Amino acid sequence: MEISVASVTVSIAIAVLSWWVWRTLNCVWFKPKMLESYLRGEGLVGTSYTPLFGDIKRSYSMMMEAKSKAIKLTDDITPRVVPYPLQMLKTHGNTFFTWLGPTPVITIMDPELIKEAFNKVYDFPKPHTFPLVRLIATGLADYDGDKWAKHRRVINPAFNLERIKNMVPAFHQSCNEVVDQWDKLVSNKGFPCEVDVWPWLVNMTADVISRTAFSSSYKEGQRIFENQTELAELVLQAIRKGSVPGYSYLPTKLNRRMKASYREIEVILRGIINKRVRGREAGEAPNDDMLGILLESNTGQAKGNGLSIEEVIEECKLFYIAGQVTTSVLLVWTMVMLSQHQDWQVRAREEVKQVLGDKEPDTEGLNQLKFIKMILYEVLRLYPPVVQLMRATEKEMKLGDLTLPAGVQISLPIMLVQRDTELWGNDAAEFKPERFKDGLSKATKNQLSFFAFGWGPRICIGQHFALLEAKMAMALILQRFSFELSPSYVHAPYEAMTINPQFGAPVILQKL
Repeated sequence: MEISVASVTVSIAIAVLSWWVWRTLNCVWFKPKMLESYLRGEGLVGTSYTPLFGDIKRSYSMMMEAKSKAIKLTDDITPRVVPYPLQMLKTHGNTFFTWLGPTPVITIMDPELIKEAFNKVYDFPKPHTFPLVRLIATGLADYDGDKWAKHRRVINPAFNLERIKNMVPAFHQSCNEVVDQWDKLVSNKGFPCEVDVWPWLVNMTADVISRTAFSSSYKEGQRIFENQTELAELVLQAIRKGSVPGYSYLPTKLNRRMKASYREIEVILRGIINKRVRGREAGEAPNDDMLGILLESNTGQAKGNGLSIEEVIEECKLFYIAGQVTTSVLLVWTMVMLSQHQDWQVRAREEVKQVLGDKEPDTEGLNQLKFIKMILYEVLRLYPPVVQLMRATEKEMKLGDLTLPAGVQISLPIMLVQRDTELWGNDAAEFKPERFKDGLSKATKNQLSFFAFGWGPRICIGQHFALLEAKMAMALILQRFSFELSPSYVHAPYEAMTINPQFGAPVILQKL
């Protein structure tokens, strides 16, 4: 019997539809329920799975409610910044699971388990992020396995201590320009002046990145920073509204704006890189900045083992966002804390005067600022730039006594661990830089209870860069000004990829 074309077409359509329905049901129901059963069988406790969205809507609702209310300076910030994880911690204890859409996320607070997850970089890789997050940047922080190892090897030389030492004049130039402008503002007023330091610090750290990574001024990269800041906020909005399959492909206003920002960043960066490549081809000497090192990786004897132009672009985007945002966050909360705790501001200023006097800070002098180092560590403990780090399982894995199935994520909750009273004492929520007077290991009692820069083989490659830049900025500020919080200051830290001040950071600057 001859089979008609129409019958074959219908059969194929039915088969395709059946396959799609089965795949969808498996993704949004069968697989999550199997994983939930597995985790409960391991003795883990957590929330029940809600189809498709998991706990995203509940978490988002709690965050929006928390964000609508300011708090006192003396209040614990965790209920405002991480309300849902905090509630789950109080309800379920130190190890529990929640749901990021159809994916279970296991939160662990045990320092030994956290250390194990950090150390086993190939067993617990970075999770595959939301596709939207990749619009912001991929690069070293997002890669795993051999690709991560290759990028780490290529980028490492840009952050060795000798090269960072050579960056100190650029740190000084960018920071000093801002301090000079504050000086003019206060002089023009003729009396102590209110300044919202948050946008100034954002611009200053952006300028540092431009000078040290691309040998250019902030103005050349201004649109990159503006677009990345907007793009990060838009991506966060999209994620918090829930993950609907295919939604990112719809021509919504939000999606159009995200893609426009992404394209503009690509165009600007490609222009900077092409200009550098043309200069090198014309015989110009290579620049000893980060971009120069990335491009050098694919020339001469290293050719073929380095990074493609597309990979260079992604690393540039990552360095822009990671290097600029995290340091500005550290600096703004340092100024807020020193405004609140004047005794520590006085101690830090006296140390700066004793070590540096009125001289331009150099590497040797900055490394002698012990009080400022203690203060920065304590700010990083209380206000870590990011609230958690994520890992994943791609096959069944052991973590301590737990056996975890493939397809789960692991949350390493920086903020919750670094404010845990069991690890830090009953005064864990208080600003006490003296915790770090004998160094980091003594403060943590040799436990992994402080990991603002991550830990293990994947520890932040730019941590020394960030801390030296922050020391430079604080030394220059303390040399020239005393400062206190303005009456208009509203304490409202919130999570926007990093922990930002929702209403800025207005302080009263007084020239010394």
